[in-house]
Amino acid sequence: MTSQNPELESKSNGSAEGNILPSSLAQVWIITRYEIRNYFRSRRFLILLVITFLITGVFTIALAYLRAPRTNATSVQALSFYEFWWQFVPDIIVVFCAVFFGGDAISGEFQNKTGYFLVGNPIRRSSIYIGKFLASLIASVMIIALFTAFAIGNGLFYLGAVVPVQFVEAILFSLVYLVAGLGFTYLFSSLFKSGTLSSIVTFILLILGFSLIDSLVSFYKTEPWFSLGYASSIIANVFIVPYPDHIITLPDGSASYTATIPEGLAIMMAYFLATILLGLFLFERKEFN
Repeated sequence: MTSQNPELESKSNGSAEGNILPSSLAQVWIITRYEIRNYFRSRRFLILLVITFLITGVFTIALAYLRAPRTNATSVQALSFYEFWWQFVPDIIVVFCAVFFGGDAISGEFQNKTGYFLVGNPIRRSSIYIGKFLASLIASVMIIALFTAFAIGNGLFYLGAVVPVQFVEAILFSLVYLVAGLGFTYLFSSLFKSGTLSSIVTFILLILGFSLIDSLVSFYKTEPWFSLGYASSIIANVFIVPYPDHIITLPDGSASYTATIPEGLAIMMAYFLATILLGLFLFERKEFN
């Protein structure tokens, strides 16, 4: 993805003639705007749109084909309906958004040599980093918003105006998971100089790595409180009424752990803060050579 930015270049050239450089906030906004424009022109955004339309389209066509009855549903029916729709969001939509929009956000500047044009301007690296992150977040939210619109549209058509509060919570928790996932992705994007490598590593960790860690740690009767996958389980568990107990003792004497909602949110926010700051630290100290 090219990072050449004519607006920044023109302003930096003007600064040599005595003009004032844009503020940090203005720099962030310029980077964000041009990155979003690049996303809209890229195949990755189109691929995610296709994936979203495929999933929502299959569900919509299946409901129409099966002639699902239109009714004023009970809260239990509505909860089951929205749980079915939202099951793909954490493991597919959120992960793909994090990898597609964040995997090469920083490493791509080194791999494609485009960072030479961007860093050569009088602009803070922190502004570049934050601007790119905001662009990734905005593009990802657009994809999730599209999926949400299809889910609510089908729900209102078949079930009436019954949108359970658990569905709203699941949306909010998914956005927190998205922020944590993007921070995690940006960390590896700052660590490697290959966009392909950083994307693959992040994808494997988010899809398989944390699940394996959760299973292994639970086997040894330890709560995987340090796992992002463990924290994100609150998205699916919020649809279970009543919410599962934090610790369940199994017949063999072992224990099964379920993250509470405050715990899950705290873990995801901790991941976001730790990874986004560490990624910025690595980016600011990495040389273009």
